[in-house]
Amino acid sequence: MAQHPSVRGVADVVALIDGLGKITGRARVIWFLVFGGLFLDAYSNAALSAGLGPMTSQMELTTTQVSILTATAPALAIIFNPFGGWLATRIGRVPPLLIAKVFAIAGGLVAAFAGDFTVVWLGRVLVGVAYGMDFAVAMALLAEYTPAKLRGRLNLWQAVWYIATTSNLALALVFFNLDVGADIWRWSVGSAAVVAVALLLSQALMLKESPTWLASKGRLDESVANLDRIYGIKAVVGTPDAVTRTAAEAPAIGFRQAGLLFKGEYLPRTILSSVISLGQSMQYFAVGWYLPLISLAIFGESFEKATIGSLVFNAFGIAGGLLSAYFGRRVGLRLSSAAGFAGVFVALVAMGLTFEKVPTAVAFLLPVLFILCHSAGPGANGKSIAALSYSSDVRALGTGVTGMIGSFGSVAGLYAFPQIKDSLGLAGTFLVLSVVPLIGLITCLMIKWDPTKAASPDKVAGQDRDITAAPSVTAR
Repeated sequence: MAQHPSVRGVADVVALIDGLGKITGRARVIWFLVFGGLFLDAYSNAALSAGLGPMTSQMELTTTQVSILTATAPALAIIFNPFGGWLATRIGRVPPLLIAKVFAIAGGLVAAFAGDFTVVWLGRVLVGVAYGMDFAVAMALLAEYTPAKLRGRLNLWQAVWYIATTSNLALALVFFNLDVGADIWRWSVGSAAVVAVALLLSQALMLKESPTWLASKGRLDESVANLDRIYGIKAVVGTPDAVTRTAAEAPAIGFRQAGLLFKGEYLPRTILSSVISLGQSMQYFAVGWYLPLISLAIFGESFEKATIGSLVFNAFGIAGGLLSAYFGRRVGLRLSSAAGFAGVFVALVAMGLTFEKVPTAVAFLLPVLFILCHSAGPGANGKSIAALSYSSDVRALGTGVTGMIGSFGSVAGLYAFPQIKDSLGLAGTFLVLSVVPLIGLITCLMIKWDPTKAASPDKVAGQDRDITAAPSVTAR
């Protein structure tokens, strides 16, 4: 009879998961269900973007009101990214994901039936709570579910984002052809609530708590049980190692321990992931999120033409998101981010210098270059690099804090874009925004950390603590 491996702590759990060559069976279903939450986050954002023009006309919104509406969800994420990370550290990864879906359902329904600006805004507040909680926790959970050799797959979240955006734009075209009129935005944001209901039921039924998190809390029996339920890994509970005993006795990691992310070896990792997250979110939400409006400027004042143009742009985002997993595996997250920032910088400068001065074909290709470079590089890596840079005891908090910093970029991009556009026009706005990817490029070249080229932080932490805990031996 084969002897089952013994699990004494987090390092053993990580080693067993890392030993898997692929994700199959229930583990694959669970993995994609977590990605489903990221799909919902993108879908909810795209729902407002696709119907922004008709909503603005129907409710006679001012530029400031448009800026407030678009910036509300990421503004709330500034608070609820770290809160979600804190909650996931305290009570587990799965409960916050389910709570987020409830907020998403409420937000979608409130906005869809809103009669004025204030009620739409309240709906976006609820969506912001869901977005902030879900994203931070989902990336941490995906990092813990994924074997080391498949870490590059975390970047697929970017392809999922663009698939969600494309899906909502395509649905907007369907509603347009059904002659729903100016209410098209209501159908768009309401459909996000339907997606959230489906995900809530599926995740509640299928998701299992992270074995890594359970082990970090000293709950080895449950950790071993979930290794079997998720991966079919048969293991037995061993005598808890020194790391597990210490972790089980220590106070739970909370906001007071956030300072750990800015000390020692974590400091450059936090700076790098934060700058990538901040830069990618600012450039995306300033330019990529407004592609329907940019399409109107390129293709003319037609909702259908602008939406089709935006669909094509986002198709390149899907391609870039799929390529990001390949580039992340081959050259690492840091260098692929640097290359992406460089491409976005060139695209923005070219767009600023040539807008409305070149043929439509050229004007079309420049946003394509922007989306492709963004999604293949920093767009995907901003979340993935944070999820892979910290050990399990602070991972959710780390992704939450990094997500919070990235949300500042989202708010700045969403709020500033309409204001700058009104003052300088689209061409001037592109030139001003080009400084964002330039700063990102310089940071990626200066800080050398790359989690895909290093050992798992959990394994390193375990080894370091074992050495510290080991009794000294004196030569005789």
